[in-house]
Amino acid sequence: MGDHGERERLMAGLSGELTPAGHRLMARVYYADTDFSGVVYHARYLEFFERGRSDFLRLAGVHHTELAGGKHGERIVWVVRRMEIDFRGSARIDDILTVETRTEEISGARIFMAQQLKRGEEVLVEAKVEAAIIGENGRPRRFPREWLAAFIPGRA
Repeated sequence: MGDHGERERLMAGLSGELTPAGHRLMARVYYADTDFSGVVYHARYLEFFERGRSDFLRLAGVHHTELAGGKHGERIVWVVRRMEIDFRGSARIDDILTVETRTEEISGARIFMAQQLKRGEEVLVEAKVEAAIIGENGRPRRFPREWLAAFIPGRA
């Protein structure tokens, strides 16, 4: 049923797209994302941002299954250390949203990302995220050098 190339194209579409600034993902607001009034429940915005970060990683060549499988010498995982969120507007059921993610800085084991959730050109929610990579012992692990070009355009 369909060839491998078609499946890859479909998967890339599901994961959004890399942009010169970072990553862009489209998402629809479903009933399950909303409260009784049809407005997106505030905690759901974290899930939209998580999808954006996860798909950015995927398209940049960083797969969670490889990290957990020890491809980099040991099992490593991403953890969110800090998140700052600014709610400017509300998304509603059936809205089509854009999650934009960009890397601001990588320092040691930490990556600092900026995210925006938009409806059209209107910014509804902004987030600043500090994430870290930790090893199986729970200690921070340096950001692998080969990932720098994938996360910071123009840097290798």
